[in-house]
Amino acid sequence: MRIEAYNQVAQLYQTSNTKNTTQTAKANGMGRDQVQISSTGKDYHVAKKAVSEAADIREDLVADVKARIKAGTYDVSSDDFAEKLLSRLESI
Repeated sequence: MRIEAYNQVAQLYQTSNTKNTTQTAKANGMGRDQVQISSTGKDYHVAKKAVSEAADIREDLVADVKARIKAGTYDVSSDDFAEKLLSRLESI
C-alpha cells in the first residue's frame, strides 16, 4: 500500500469539500453573523445612558445645606446622628 497516494487523494478531497462547503454557505446566505438586541436590552441601554448623564450630586440640596452652615442655622440632632451611626454599624 502506498501511503503517498492516499495522502494526495485525501488532500484533494479536503480541498474540494472545503470549496463545496463555502459555495453552499454563500448560496444559503450563511457566513455572516447577525446580532439582534431585544427590546429589554434596548430599554436597559437607554436607562443606563440616562443614569450616566444624570448628576451624581444634587446641587440644590447641597447649596441649601451650605447656605445654612454658612449662616450658622444648620443644626444636627445628636439623637438622629447616633441612630444613623448605629444603623450603619449594624449593617457591617
